[in-house]
Amino acid sequence: MLAHVYKSLKRADTYVYLARRDDFASVPEPLRASLGRLQHVLDVELTPERKLAREDAAAVRANLAARGFHLQFPPSEADDPMHADWGTDA
Repeated sequence: MLAHVYKSLKRADTYVYLARRDDFASVPEPLRASLGRLQHVLDVELTPERKLAREDAAAVRANLAARGFHLQFPPSEADDPMHADWGTDA
């Protein structure tokens, strides 16, 4: 399954995966409005073997098949390894 990935220019680290390129009709209007302008960043083949950095590829495939889109939120502070204080003093 091919997924088309767009990043929100309004909400940092927020991405929308679409089943069909530039087909935003499946994304509810209130959600589209909250995301602001979306910029295409990647097309990716989601095979069962595919690993994604921050998402479960099987869940993304399931959402694309059922809803036509998948929303990826920014990582929580607990899940973000760059959030911790590394003890650097500048």
